[in-house]
Amino acid sequence: MKKGILYGIGAYGLWGLFPIYWKWLQGIPAIELIGHRIVWSFVLLVIILLAARQWGAFRKAISSKRVVLIYTAAGLLLGVNWLTYVWGVNAGYIVETSLGYFINPLLSVLMGVFFLRERLRPWQWLPVGLATAGVLYLTLAYGRLPWIALTLAFTFAIYGLVKKIAPLGSLFGLALETGILFLPAVGYLVLAEAGGTGSFGRAGFGSSALMAGAGVVTTVPLLMFASAARSIPLSLVGILQYVAPTLQFLLGVLVYREPFAHDRLVGFSIVWLALIIFTVEGFLAQRRVVPVMSPAD
Repeated sequence: MKKGILYGIGAYGLWGLFPIYWKWLQGIPAIELIGHRIVWSFVLLVIILLAARQWGAFRKAISSKRVVLIYTAAGLLLGVNWLTYVWGVNAGYIVETSLGYFINPLLSVLMGVFFLRERLRPWQWLPVGLATAGVLYLTLAYGRLPWIALTLAFTFAIYGLVKKIAPLGSLFGLALETGILFLPAVGYLVLAEAGGTGSFGRAGFGSSALMAGAGVVTTVPLLMFASAARSIPLSLVGILQYVAPTLQFLLGVLVYREPFAHDRLVGFSIVWLALIIFTVEGFLAQRRVVPVMSPAD
């Protein structure tokens, strides 16, 4: 279990430090960065599948039309999420991107209520209501809807909902999602290079290496998370998930000096209070569940 905790902290820690990586590539259009992220992630995943001798099993697992349709939807949602995130980071909205991932767990709960007919416990409605109030307050503070945060939260929550009914494991699933997006991404990158607007090779060795490295920084934390999720309680995974947006928020405010006035602090504090109530309520609810032991035990 100790190794699982370390994997979980490592995964969410790497995700939390992602803004630094994308800031190093700030001068390159977000859509080009996502194209490279998709292409190099798929290449790396194919190498992993071949090295693990799982290519045959992978091809068999994706032979169903239903599976391909499910993962096409998942891939499109993931692509929109990645594009919005990278654009937001490099446009100077790291704090707002962190808000999206703070909101996401509560939005995922609502997805379960509306689409999977799950029932909320009475105290779970309070944080949902508080988070809604926080977003409304921030809308007034920003003078606009925090659309970056909401796009990230909604696309990732719907992505999670799609994955709930998806039959493949994380490795096969991500390989199929990036594989579906691979040809459009390659097509875009080839056209960009042919038209002289592509950055790969033209932006210098360091930037080109970072673009290719996007596959590694995408795949490694995902595999670490998959390992952690198998070996530690779901409640602990739920707590660890706040590591990433917290690090992103701190980077935005302390390192990249994004504006964070008093009115935004109030809005974020409402959301943070909602998350504290949500986490404590879930922990206490799990503590109240006493396992039933059979005579054989």
